[in-house]
Amino acid sequence: MLHNCTAVQEVWKTLKILIIDDEEGIRISLRRVLEADGYEVMLAERGSEGIDIVRKFPEDIETVISDFRMPGMDGLETLTEIGRINRNIVRIILTGYATLDRAIETVNLGIDGFLTKPFDNTEIRTKIRDFVIKKRLQQFVPEQVLQEMQRSGSMLTPRKQIVSVLFTDIRGFAEMTAKMSAQEIADLLNKYYFLPLDRIVFDYNGTLDKHIGDSIMAIFGAPLSYEDDAVRAVSCAVKMREMITAINDTLSRKKTRIAIKIGIATGEVMVGMFGSPIKKEYTVLGTPVNLSSRLERIADENQILICEDTFHLIRDAFNTRMIDHVNLKGIEGGKSIFDVIGKS
Repeated sequence: MLHNCTAVQEVWKTLKILIIDDEEGIRISLRRVLEADGYEVMLAERGSEGIDIVRKFPEDIETVISDFRMPGMDGLETLTEIGRINRNIVRIILTGYATLDRAIETVNLGIDGFLTKPFDNTEIRTKIRDFVIKKRLQQFVPEQVLQEMQRSGSMLTPRKQIVSVLFTDIRGFAEMTAKMSAQEIADLLNKYYFLPLDRIVFDYNGTLDKHIGDSIMAIFGAPLSYEDDAVRAVSCAVKMREMITAINDTLSRKKTRIAIKIGIATGEVMVGMFGSPIKKEYTVLGTPVNLSSRLERIADENQILICEDTFHLIRDAFNTRMIDHVNLKGIEGGKSIFDVIGKS
């Protein structure tokens, strides 16, 4: 056993990177490079040993790097089994040039990336960071945001951030779908609602946080923040409203229509990766999330309601109408909110 026994016996408080390689020199070299970059590194000589470590502490290991050719289980078999234990672990193949073609094939089989031997210290740090970012965020942010994060080295650790949160929902969804079959409901949501509106979020460099029933939650300002986050959030909402109007022209032949309502709030949140080894997600927590959800709930059909903080950031770009002193459930005190009419 090559890992530190004391470390194995305790519940680790920080995420770790596990290196599995039958060559001692490679293990030591990688540990030296990664520890200098702030990682806490564990070592295993064989695939079976690495799997045992992951089974014992699946929630503490974020990344596993495994050599491709090893006695016993090879790297692909090892990482496949580790993926069954915790699919959120970033899995990376380490290979010599002689097996590079095979390593590329493994990426197509679901492994998150590969590193080649001999390796450059700077390059290996960069690649590991890029693999982690892509694994965590590829479902939530557009490709251009991923690329910018990889260039800037932005990390996914929890932090406080000013963002604009958008919620949209279908008004009267239960009544609209009461007489539809399950397949008809799925087709309606996937083709005419989630797909076009998710694309609009990406078009405005937003982060697609989650689908909750027939609701969509999007974030503008995390993981990357720009000066126009609030403007892009409201622009996204206006475009969503326009898109649904066009979609309803198509759905009129099916004697069906979609009515959406949208709420947007801006403020400080906690942003980062939250969850358990079973499921982790990149999301935001805080009052703006609750406020945007409340605004969406009280909005009328095709109405976009925004909070006062959002209004001050977008007032020159959009025509709005103030709705004074609205009491929102779960939000302390009366609030002035604003109805977005359209672009100025």
